[in-house]
Amino acid sequence: MTSKIVDLFVIGGGINGVGVARDAAGRGLSVTLSEMNDLASATSSQSTKLFHGGLRYLEFFEFGLVRKALIEREILLKNMPHISWPMRFVLPLSKDMRFENATPTSRMLGAFMPWLSGRRPNWIIRLGLFLYDTLGGREILPATRSVNLAKDDAGTVLNAKFKKAFEYSDCWVDDARLVVLNARDAEIKGATILPHNKVVSAERHSDHWVIKTQKDGQTTEHRARVIVNAAGPWVKDVLTETLRQNTEESVRLVRGSHIVTRRLFENDQAYFFQGEDGRIIFAIPYEQEFTLIGTTDQDHPDATVVPVCTPEEQDYLCAFASNYFKKPVTRDDIVWTYSGVRQLYDDGADSATAATREYVLTLDENAAPLLNIFGGKITTYRKLAEQVLTKLENHLEVAGKEWTQNASLPGGDFKVAAVTDKTNELRDDFPFLDGAWAQRLFRAYGLDAWLVLLLAQTKDDLGTYFGANLYESEVIWLINNEYARTADDVLWRRSKLGLRLDSSQVEALDIWMTNHLKDDA
Repeated sequence: MTSKIVDLFVIGGGINGVGVARDAAGRGLSVTLSEMNDLASATSSQSTKLFHGGLRYLEFFEFGLVRKALIEREILLKNMPHISWPMRFVLPLSKDMRFENATPTSRMLGAFMPWLSGRRPNWIIRLGLFLYDTLGGREILPATRSVNLAKDDAGTVLNAKFKKAFEYSDCWVDDARLVVLNARDAEIKGATILPHNKVVSAERHSDHWVIKTQKDGQTTEHRARVIVNAAGPWVKDVLTETLRQNTEESVRLVRGSHIVTRRLFENDQAYFFQGEDGRIIFAIPYEQEFTLIGTTDQDHPDATVVPVCTPEEQDYLCAFASNYFKKPVTRDDIVWTYSGVRQLYDDGADSATAATREYVLTLDENAAPLLNIFGGKITTYRKLAEQVLTKLENHLEVAGKEWTQNASLPGGDFKVAAVTDKTNELRDDFPFLDGAWAQRLFRAYGLDAWLVLLLAQTKDDLGTYFGANLYESEVIWLINNEYARTADDVLWRRSKLGLRLDSSQVEALDIWMTNHLKDDA
C-alpha cells in the first residue's frame, strides 16, 4: 500500500493517457499512470501512423476538428522531428461515371454531399484541399500542387487511366514510439509509469480515490485526488465495471485493419486512393523496404475481442489498391497485417465511417473527481491533454501553465531540416554503421542514438547480435529507458524489426531478455 496521495492517477498507457501524464508532471503535479499491458499495446500502435488534419472529415463538416488537427500537425512535427517527418500524398483524379450519369437531383446531392455518390468530383476535391491548406496555417509544409501523372515519377506505378493528380502535405509519425517517448518524458518530470499493472478496483471517497492494481498476482494500493480514465476501447468498461460509476455516455468501437506488403513503389510519396464505396485508403512507404496499405472501418463488437485483419479485409484492401496500381496487389504480396480498435464517441452516426473523430471529455464532480476521455485521434493528443488539465484546474493546485507546445520529446531537440545532417554525423562518429542502419537508429532515437551506441568503436562493442542490426546495447537501452520487457515489445512497438527477424532470432531475443531481467531483479 502506498500512503502518499498523488494528484492524478491515469488509467491507460495509450497516447491520450501518456500525453496527460506528461503534461501534468511538467506542471508540477504528482502523477501515477497504470497500464494493464505494455505501453501502446493496443490502438496507439495500430494506427495508420499519420499526423494529419483528416481531409475526408471535411465532407462531414468537421471543420473545427480538422482545423485543430492541422494546427497541431506542425507543432508536433517541430517537437519530434526524429519520429515524425513531412510526407507528400498523391491523390489521383478520375472521372466518376456514376456521378456524371446521375439524375440532376442526385448530381446536386452528390456535389454537396459527395459521400452519397462514391468518388468525389474533382472540383470538390480541389476545394477541400484549398481548405486543408488554409484552415490551420502552414509554416513548414508545402501547399497542394497539381501533378501530371504522365510526366511525374508518381505516375509510373499507377494505372494509365489516371492522368492527373493533386499532391498535398501531411506528416508521418511512429505512433508506438510517440507513446513511449511521452511516457519517458513524463517519468523524467517525476511521474510514476507502471506498465503491466491492471487497475482491478477503485473506491471513491469525498476527496480522494483508493485504487488497487495487480501485477504478477501482487496487489498494490494507490491513493489519488483525481482519476483520469484514458482506457481507450475499454473506457466504458473501466468506468462502469472497475470504477462502478453510472453513465449515459457510450462509445462506438471501430476496427481499422492494415496490410503491409513488399515495397510497391520506389518514390517517397504516399498515395491517397478513393473507392467507389466512398471510402479512402492510403498506400505509404514503410520501414524502408515495405508499403503500408489501410485502413478499413468496421464496427467491432467487443473490446475484449482481439482485433485481426480478416481475410475479407485483406481482399478488400488488395482489390482497392489494385484499382489504382498498374501491377495488381495480391495476398502473396502481404508480409504482415495488423488491426486496431478505435473508440469513438457514439454520436449515433449511421456508419463507422461517418462517426465523429472528435473527442469528448466528461467530468464527474460528485465526490473525488473522475474525468473520462471518449474518442480522440493521435494528432490531437497534446491538445486533448491541455484541455484535460484545464477541466481539472479547480480540483488540483496546478503550479505551471501550458508548456508542451514548444517542448521537444526526448531525442528530438533539433530542427526539422537537420535530420539528414544529424544522421550523417551519427555515421561519422560510428563508421561501422551503414546508411540504412544509421537512418533507423536516428529516426527512432534522435540525439539519444549516441547514448544507445555508447562509445562503441566496432560492431563487436555492441554486444550480442540478434539480427537485422539489432544488438545488445540497443536492447539494454530499451529495457532501461523505454519499459521493454519482451521480444514483442522490442520488435513490434519500440521498433518494427519483427518484419526482418525470423522465428529462431525472435526466440533467442526473448530468452536473452528473460535472463537479463532475472539477473537484474
